[in-house]
Amino acid sequence: MAHGPDGWIGGSPAVGWSWRPEVLLPLSVLLALYGVGWWRLRRRSRSRVPTWRLVSAFAGIGAVGVALLSPVDRLAEDLFFVHMVQHLLLIKVAAPAVLLADPLPVVLWGLPAAARLRAGRLLARRAPLRVAWQALTWMPVAWLTYALTLWLWHLPVAYEAALTHRLLHDAEHVAFFGAGLLFWWPVLAPAPHLRPWVHDGVRIVYLVLATFQEAGLGLVVTVVPWVLYPSYALAPRVLALSAQQDQTWGGIVMWGAGGAIDMLVVLALLFRLFGGQAPRLRPEEHAQVCGR
Repeated sequence: MAHGPDGWIGGSPAVGWSWRPEVLLPLSVLLALYGVGWWRLRRRSRSRVPTWRLVSAFAGIGAVGVALLSPVDRLAEDLFFVHMVQHLLLIKVAAPAVLLADPLPVVLWGLPAAARLRAGRLLARRAPLRVAWQALTWMPVAWLTYALTLWLWHLPVAYEAALTHRLLHDAEHVAFFGAGLLFWWPVLAPAPHLRPWVHDGVRIVYLVLATFQEAGLGLVVTVVPWVLYPSYALAPRVLALSAQQDQTWGGIVMWGAGGAIDMLVVLALLFRLFGGQAPRLRPEEHAQVCGR
């Protein structure tokens, strides 16, 4: 691979973990805040957060770490299909796992009391941040934002620019993780509950439509008979795959693995829809957990 203007992309980097402080520090702080908040809430007799939420939080933040700090990040420089695995880790594993942990109220309880009160005011009714987040997590807006993020960043001009510039590539990762959070928010409905409860049938339609557009992008990447991203044609062949074969496998990862995750969630929703309904937290319990 050719060198970019900022010297980020070189030949075939040594595969190993990278300890980027700009990534490692925020992840460590979030883990610490969640752990402290979970411990404090566990001490409150009426506001215990289940242990599985703690596990989900660590799994979600750990998935971000694997995507951005592990050999996956290094191999993604030379292998398109590994780059697609990296994106799936951010969008399909890290984002839903973090939201399943119901992170906001727990992280707030990890803050000192004064900071918790100030942060809580940002989410008060009619506060600008709450209004903006309520708009962004409306199903049509969240779905469209996610789809546009996915397609626009995979345009050759945008993708090649991200491969060349480290800061732009970091912005791409932030965009994918943020779009993943927006996309999964209406499905998993963590606190604060900004909108009325959505019927599981609507969530299923939402996920199926998303799977179709993801499959469409993956299919395009799979069947196009030329290398869409020239940098991969110039990259050293880390595995016994041509650039075209690498691109084909990347497309399969996009529509195959990504669609499989969506369908697992659809199956879970179908089971809940036609089987027993999972117990939901009562409003007064939500208020207790959020400190209201």
